[in-house]
Amino acid sequence: MSHSESINIVRRATWLGLVSNVLLAATKISAGVFGRSEVLIADGIHSISDLVTDLALLLGTMFWERPPDQEHPHGHRRIETLITLGIGLLLAAVGLSMGLDAILHFNRPKTQQAGILALAAALLSVVVKEWLYHWTHARAGEARSPALEANAWHHRSDAFSSIPAVLAVGTEMVLPRLNWVDRLGVLIVCIFILKAAWEIFHPALQQLVDAGAPAPVQGELAELALQVDGVHSAHALRTRYLGPMLAVDLHIEVDGGLSVREGYRIAREVRRLLMAEGPGVSDVMVQVEPVRRPPEGDLP
Repeated sequence: MSHSESINIVRRATWLGLVSNVLLAATKISAGVFGRSEVLIADGIHSISDLVTDLALLLGTMFWERPPDQEHPHGHRRIETLITLGIGLLLAAVGLSMGLDAILHFNRPKTQQAGILALAAALLSVVVKEWLYHWTHARAGEARSPALEANAWHHRSDAFSSIPAVLAVGTEMVLPRLNWVDRLGVLIVCIFILKAAWEIFHPALQQLVDAGAPAPVQGELAELALQVDGVHSAHALRTRYLGPMLAVDLHIEVDGGLSVREGYRIAREVRRLLMAEGPGVSDVMVQVEPVRRPPEGDLP
């Protein structure tokens, strides 16, 4: 898939999420106000945070789709990583703010109980947001976009957060004396939100500090290089993420008696194979070395 096709998939998926989040946030906050449910209002605010990340993602695609230039020879894909990191931080801030408010007002009495309108809105949110998660997750896989994958998990965190909202509203309707369960539901929502925030934030942070690919991926890359005729060994393999894609550096050993032209041909074939069959490889730098032979007189 080309880079432009990947960007188009990200944009289409994000626009669908944005429209859905506008409608859901308005529905849940209105139902929370008129249906007298604090947990549903909190859940609606969570949907607004989804809306903010949708906007950030759409703006980000305008920058990370740009090709490499003199000032950015490796391209602009790290902008996607920054946006992913921002989504995680924003989600964490929303969760902490909601949780703190629920703790501070946990014992505050409620004068009115939640109604059926609040329950219906919470149930609608669970269904819509879980569907959005699965659809966006599939599009993120096609586009190999960690930012879109982060947004998919943001949808799922909204679905998860609506489940305790359903339980809290339902319990309060059946047992009005347990009106504190509404704020307990808010705290449970916050735990889901913070967990989703960490799962988004941590991988993006690892990419920004230039953490390499996992050992199995590096092993797969080395094995691919060894499949090229003329390569005796592959070593000094280094990887770094540029957005969702990998940049690879490695050294290969070839017969020292080969011509420069033949060594270059082998290196070019290694590069082609890794970019064609490697897991998300966007660039490869190959250094050619002569095979290291033991000194004369030593046992092989």
